[in-house]
Amino acid sequence: MLHPQVSEVAVVGQRDADWGEVVIAFLVAGEGAQPGDEELDALCLDHIARFKRPKAYRWVQALPKNSYGKVLKTELRTLVEIQP
Repeated sequence: MLHPQVSEVAVVGQRDADWGEVVIAFLVAGEGAQPGDEELDALCLDHIARFKRPKAYRWVQALPKNSYGKVLKTELRTLVEIQP
């Protein structure tokens, strides 16, 4: 992630009636205060197409990982289903 106040990011898809699927970003805070959604949106729009940017940002203490350090996206998808 390019933002200094974000140490880690993982994205997953969430089902959406209009788009089929939208991007949800899970972020782990780095140093300092958490940036707002508007600030993150602006940063994303500088680097990716508008339709590819996350529709929601969710802050977590840590990303779930396996013993090799790989992010467990299935657990993140479960969080999306539990908390739409």
